[in-house]
Amino acid sequence: MTKYIATFHTHLAALMTSRALTSSGVRAQMAPVPRALSSSCGTCVRYEADAPQLASMDEDVERVYRIGADERYELLFENE
Repeated sequence: MTKYIATFHTHLAALMTSRALTSSGVRAQMAPVPRALSSSCGTCVRYEADAPQLASMDEDVERVYRIGADERYELLFENE
């Protein structure tokens, strides 16, 4: 399993994504956004899955990162 972080423009988008991921069987939790990543709404979703699960993201997703073994963030998706 790979660890991911998704950041959002709104708290509601983070909540909706967390619920969508959980209902599809992905272990997800809302958490404060690491300041190195964003300061938009301050809430992110951390989750573990075999793939980034982009289809489960709310339309207000900001970015999705993969968390590497060395705790570095690799940008996978950015919503422009």
